[in-house]
Amino acid sequence: MGQHITLDQAIQQREQLRRDGKTLVFTNGHFDLLHVGHLDYLEKARALGDALFVGLNGDDASERLKGTGRPLVPAIERVRLLAALVPVTAVIIFEADTADALLNALKPDIYAKGGDYAFKVLPERPTVEAYGGRVELIEYLPNYSTTNLIEKIRNLPME
Repeated sequence: MGQHITLDQAIQQREQLRRDGKTLVFTNGHFDLLHVGHLDYLEKARALGDALFVGLNGDDASERLKGTGRPLVPAIERVRLLAALVPVTAVIIFEADTADALLNALKPDIYAKGGDYAFKVLPERPTVEAYGGRVELIEYLPNYSTTNLIEKIRNLPME
C-alpha cells in the first residue's frame, strides 16, 4: 500500500531509489471520482518502473483547472483512495497548475501521462527533457473518464 507524503519525504525516497538503482515513474492528475480507467492507467504507469509517485492536484488547483464545482471529492479523500491502490507507491498533493516543480525536485526517470497528450501540448515535456527524463504516453481505457461518469450521473432518472 502506498502512502501520502510531503515533497521533502518524496525527495528522500527518490534519493534512496536512485541509490538502489531503481526506476522512478511519476504521473499527476486530479483523479476525481476514481474509476477503473484510473486504475488501468496507474497499473500501466507502474509497469514502466520500480516505483510510482503520483502528484495529486489539490482542491484549489482542481477548481482552477477543471472549473467551479470540481473537484467532487476533496483532495484529502482522493489521496487516501490513490494511496490504497496497489500500483501506487506514494502520493504528493500539490496546488500548482503544472507538475514542473515536482518534476524538477524529483527528476523521475519516466514521466507518464495519458495518450491524449499525443494530440495536445504537454506543458511539462520541456522540464522532463531538460533533466534527461523520458516521457511515456499511456493509452486510456476506452469510454472511461470522470467527465463521462459525471454525465451518466446527471442523466439518471430522478424518482
